[in-house]
Amino acid sequence: MNIPKALQIRIDNYAQKLSHRPKLQQMYRNCCPNTLETTVTKREDGSLFVLTGDIPAMWLRDSTAQVTHYLPLTKDDAEMCAIIKGVVAAQMQYICIDPYANAFNAEANGHGHTDDIPLNDPWVWERKYEIDSLCYPMRLAYLYWKNSADTSVFDETFVSAAKKTVALWQTEQRHFENSPYRFSRTGCPYHDTIHNNGMGMPVSYTGMTWSGFRPSDDACTFGYLLPSNMFAVVVLRYLEEIFTDVLPDAEFVAQCKELRIEIDYGIQTYGVVDHPKFGKIYCCETDGMGNRRLFDDANVPNLISMPYLGYCKNDDPMYVRTRAFVLSEENPYYYKGTAACGVGSPHTPENYIWHIALSMQGLTSRDEDEIKNVLSMLETTDADTGFMHEGFCADDPTKFTRPWFAWSNSLFAEFVEFAVDNGIV
Repeated sequence: MNIPKALQIRIDNYAQKLSHRPKLQQMYRNCCPNTLETTVTKREDGSLFVLTGDIPAMWLRDSTAQVTHYLPLTKDDAEMCAIIKGVVAAQMQYICIDPYANAFNAEANGHGHTDDIPLNDPWVWERKYEIDSLCYPMRLAYLYWKNSADTSVFDETFVSAAKKTVALWQTEQRHFENSPYRFSRTGCPYHDTIHNNGMGMPVSYTGMTWSGFRPSDDACTFGYLLPSNMFAVVVLRYLEEIFTDVLPDAEFVAQCKELRIEIDYGIQTYGVVDHPKFGKIYCCETDGMGNRRLFDDANVPNLISMPYLGYCKNDDPMYVRTRAFVLSEENPYYYKGTAACGVGSPHTPENYIWHIALSMQGLTSRDEDEIKNVLSMLETTDADTGFMHEGFCADDPTKFTRPWFAWSNSLFAEFVEFAVDNGIV
């Protein structure tokens, strides 16, 4: 896809302010337009299919994050409005096809994981159920409205997708009693399938809604994933506003509000741990029966991203304590090496830090020195490719996963703009 003139002007303006950092400047020029240059295809109905990068499928989560940094341009530019609307249109169509699926094909060609049980719909690349796969498209539609003032994105397909989302989250509040969802994959790593006959570890009712997988596409150990439930709280608030101000539906608003209150109650009641070093912090996963996992994963939503996604403020005491835990070696996926330090994931090799995690650390920081340090680490760990990756070795950035990962490029560009806007670079 050609780069809209408004975007090129924006890139040039920010790049000019980076002239004293030529490598960072070139990385920004590479990464900011990468999604539009390499991953977007327009379909006959005007919707846009967005590759995640080196995997030929459209993830609901990734496709949102890949275009989020373009949203400010929708205030004044019709071409950029059409792009975001095209992405939302495809996402809502996909949710209506299968709200439990996380990744889809460009057409009903049956590509993707063809041996999973149960078998996928031909449109579905993969059916790993993740709460955030439903959160992200709703966030994109809401933020598009707030930036552009255009309500046309809230069409009949959006209404259907929104109601399917809320109904699914209500069902998954009582996963073992009510859920039709099962997922099994054979001949794969342990974390790539759901055990216990495709249902996962037992959970009890908490008010939260169950998730089969994390945003890294790894199976949850315990089914109540705190960051994703926090994200759902934010999105339910968005839906309350949309269905009050744009699409008046008092009954649906009441459903959203009740569900939001129940999920948030579960987070605050079952998701808080008294850590011996950091005090009261959020865990990452729980089963509602006293079992919890204390960690944070690199992929978003994660605990460190909560101010960015709108669940809390940066100075919220619980968040500040949780953040301190996440960015310490008490977090089993926090790595320190000779080249960088930051959060990784069990999805990638041990001692591999994610560029997404570094960008999110920077975006949620209000410490100028920390932001400068994160920028420096991003600038020096691209393996001289000029692009961001998934994970890289903390001691040797020339060892990395996924050379073409558009989300990582987009979030990096957003972080660079944030640093420029705040006079930090």
